[in-house]
Amino acid sequence: MQPFALNHAVPADQSPAVIPYSYNAALQLNVLPDGRPAISDRGVLLECGTTTSTAGSKTHFDD
Repeated sequence: MQPFALNHAVPADQSPAVIPYSYNAALQLNVLPDGRPAISDRGVLLECGTTTSTAGSKTHFDD
């Protein structure tokens, strides 16, 4: 028996994502094309949401 929702669910359009920033390994943060940290652009934050890192969770039991 298949759940009801699976009979009527329609997958969302998978449009390609355009990310307005890139990761800078030297600075260890996301930067905009002009070199500013991505965190400094409120529009980028509102559009893209937040990002999280799991590095601490994998190395420290109390994170």
